[in-house]
Amino acid sequence: MPLQKNPGAVRRFAKLMQFAAWLQSIPNKLTPPPFRLIQIGSAFWQSRALHVAVRLDIASVLADKTLTAAAIAAHIGASADAVHRLLRMLSAMGIFTEQPPGSFRNNRLSAYLREDNPQNVRAMILMHNSPEMSVPWYEQLEQGMRNNEVPFQLAHGDTLYGYMDSHAEFDRLFTRAMASVEALTGDSFATDFDWCQFDRVIDVGGSQGNKSVALLKRHPHLSALVFDRSQVIQAAANHWAEQAPPSLLARLAFQAGDLLESVPSANNDRDIYLLSAVLHGMDDGACVKALGNLASACAGTGARIALLEWVVAKNQADFASAAFDMQMFMATRGRERTLAQWRHLFGQSGLALEEVVGLQSIGKLLVLKPQG
Repeated sequence: MPLQKNPGAVRRFAKLMQFAAWLQSIPNKLTPPPFRLIQIGSAFWQSRALHVAVRLDIASVLADKTLTAAAIAAHIGASADAVHRLLRMLSAMGIFTEQPPGSFRNNRLSAYLREDNPQNVRAMILMHNSPEMSVPWYEQLEQGMRNNEVPFQLAHGDTLYGYMDSHAEFDRLFTRAMASVEALTGDSFATDFDWCQFDRVIDVGGSQGNKSVALLKRHPHLSALVFDRSQVIQAAANHWAEQAPPSLLARLAFQAGDLLESVPSANNDRDIYLLSAVLHGMDDGACVKALGNLASACAGTGARIALLEWVVAKNQADFASAAFDMQMFMATRGRERTLAQWRHLFGQSGLALEEVVGLQSIGKLLVLKPQG
């Protein structure tokens, strides 16, 4: 039985995203090439200005008020002139609104920078603009390109996950950033896929467990097991013990482990493994090993595997998927992959692609089962 739900809405979303990509191409067509190249070359000004605004928590200070730059500066302990110039730039970019002159308020974009917004993307902005993530881009990208090395490792002397294991503060920021992914992807993974065909979700690499919790809230018949690194699992269990009601906690379990060594075994065909943006951070060899472990864990049970990943177009990839692919190059040995590249990995791992489930989101769910 197909697992796709809401096919009409998914097709409309895909058309809308195609239109959005076309709109993004307009500046290249209308702006004189030298000026456009200078705009792109100085785009880091925008990300750094946004980063500082988040660090200073200006959106939370504004809340539902309209305040002068001087009033904002008094709240955050900064120069009124500097705050005015920063917010004037961000307002020109469409983040915050200046009205009347010299006074600012939140708008549709800056609302997602407020601490009290449960869908805020503060942690993602802070993580991507942190020294850990910025220095490799600024200092080691060219060297990585020349020698096919990972810029993050060149900058920090360790892999991304190895670095997180020894730097607890960055590890916590990374975990919070991953938990905010729902603000980017929405909850279509919970609505555009037929979860009624399953009883238990094994959330591999589930980080804090936000996707599992979202599924449990929407589908009362489901239970979930979140599987990740030990320090992540301990923090996740503590977090939900304080945040989730007892009725939900009764259906939520946690287990520490390493995907590249083994994963929890499936019980029957009512189990499904969920991996959300996990394999794009691995090279092909690691992917084959991880997928092979999943194939072994569900062999003979009829269980399924669902990968929530970006599927890059074979030709003329959109900017977002191409940009995230470069982020993977900077930080890991992983990559965003085309459907053909995914199929190649599945074949090497003893898995077959059963269905591609479209979502009203940037990713797709690739549903797998053991071959034979």
